[in-house]
Formats: sequence, C-alpha cells, structure tokens
Amino acid sequence: MNVIQLQNLHYRWQGQSRDTLAIAELHVAQGEHLFIRGASGSGKTTFLNLLAGILRPASGSLTILGQALHSMNAARDRFRADHMGVIFQQFNLLPYLSVRENAQLPCHFSTRRKQQAGNMQATTNRLLEHLGLDHQLWERPVTDLSVGQQQRVAVARALIGSPELIIADEPTSALDTDTRDGFLNLLFQEA
Repeated sequence: MNVIQLQNLHYRWQGQSRDTLAIAELHVAQGEHLFIRGASGSGKTTFLNLLAGILRPASGSLTILGQALHSMNAARDRFRADHMGVIFQQFNLLPYLSVRENAQLPCHFSTRRKQQAGNMQATTNRLLEHLGLDHQLWERPVTDLSVGQQQRVAVARALIGSPELIIADEPTSALDTDTRDGFLNLLFQEA
C-alpha cells in the first residue's frame, strides 16, 4: 500500500503568477523513508504542509494512507491528529505547558493515539529518555529549555501514540551530533 500518493499536484501562494510546487507523480510505500532537500525557499516546508493537510493544493490529488486529503474538510484535522506526527520547523510547542504536557498533547486530541500510547506516563518517559531530556526538565515549562531541547520535545510529541506517518520539517536543525544520531535511530525504530 502507498502511504503517500500524489498526482498532478499544484500549489500556488495567493498573489503569485507561477506555481510554487508542481509534482507530476509521487508514490511512497509503507516502510519507505523519504528525505527532501533543497535550497532555502525552494518549497520544502510548503510541500510538507501539503502532505500534513495544513495547506490545500490548487489542483491535483493528494492521498495519504488511502484517504483523499485534498477533498477532506473538517475531517482532515481529525485525520491528521489520528494518523500523523508532525515536527514543525518552528516546533509549535505550547509555552504554558510543561515538557511532559507538550509531549502528550496529541493524545488529548486523538483517542486512537492515546490508545496506541498505552500507559501514557511510561511511553512519554521512554520517548523523553531516548531523546536525552533529563527527567528534571519534564515538569518545567518548555520556555525554560534551550532550542535543541525544545526540538526534542517536538520530536517526542510527533512520535507519541505511534502515528502511521511522521512528517518532519528540519527535525535535526538544532540538535548536536550525538542527539541527532540518537533521534534518527529512534525515528527509524518508531516509524
């Protein structure tokens, strides 16, 4: 089964005369990993936001896990919460929540991910430990953390509840070499 399937996908920012993205065809099968690289401003984040259903294509089809994301409306947000873990380039952590609360956030919006997580405390602890976040930080607000530590919280949030698809925008940009390697190993174990 294809996890991602795109056909004649086009996206154009409002007010632009040319397409920002035009992808004739793309298929990603279950178990495959897709890495996207390109210059700054080349459309990588736009592409990932299309895959996550945050942006809607101007034309073409976008099917994720068998669901036609391009034709979903309100159900698109529920689908994303249930089936996708997203690591945003700017992390999008909630500043008034603790490290632990931010990591567990998807389970409050998705019964499916909450069930998949099982014992939420144990699962959260395992993810935070694997990502090298000292347990003394877990109850502190994320605003007390360094940028690299915040990025690890964003990673834990994306992985909790074992979503079928992980979409990661610059997931290692603020990580040191050891933490980056540990994150990539964890990502490949979990994904």
